[in-house]
Amino acid sequence: MTIEHKVVIVTGSSSGIGRATALHLSSCGAKLVLAARREKAIADVAAEIESAGGEVVYRPTDVTRRDDLTTLVRLACDHFGRLDVLVNNAGIGPLSRFDALRVDEWDTMIDINIKGVLYGIAAALPVFGRQGSGHIVNVVSTAGLRISPTMGVYAATKNAVRTITEALRQEAGPTLRVTEVSPGFVATNFAESNSDEAVKLSIKKQMDDIAISPEAIARAIAFAIDQPPEVDVGSIVIRPTAQA
Repeated sequence: MTIEHKVVIVTGSSSGIGRATALHLSSCGAKLVLAARREKAIADVAAEIESAGGEVVYRPTDVTRRDDLTTLVRLACDHFGRLDVLVNNAGIGPLSRFDALRVDEWDTMIDINIKGVLYGIAAALPVFGRQGSGHIVNVVSTAGLRISPTMGVYAATKNAVRTITEALRQEAGPTLRVTEVSPGFVATNFAESNSDEAVKLSIKKQMDDIAISPEAIARAIAFAIDQPPEVDVGSIVIRPTAQA
């Protein structure tokens, strides 16, 4: 395996896909740098990793603040001596119809889902350039592949990241790998960011009916990381078999 001893940052690693990814990569021998806004939650994930014999550090991080991402990358380099992979996973999805005019929620999605990814890329690229290697994994969504009512802004943010990922891949040169992973319905707390109760209940019902575990996405991310250096997995779509 090529995951062993790699230093990996995972944003949004306090729960859901981020937590599952951190735990799985650690079980494969990676050294983890955890980031999320809730310090207690990432401290708990770090303790779980350490109790299993893994190596981990963490820092409370708000991805809407560029300095937080710069500091996070510096933490990885100062503590472990390098950075091999950045998993841009932090994201939210408060869904609503356009005529609900939840403009503040639109702004927050843009700040976290798009700017947060860009700030992570900006922090990691200089390190990857000095090392002559690196890997950026952006967690996107199948919401951008099949547009549905109430998902307009959320899907737009995820398709923006899909575009950013592909452009970066083409610019990256022979030593930087770039991957986008598009999960479908996954059993996480995604619905909780929704202030529209009807939408929240609808999402929860679909999750109860068909959602797959976050560990499935973690394994997909690990698959991309685990390839030889000359192999770049550009895109992975992973969804429930029952999802339309």
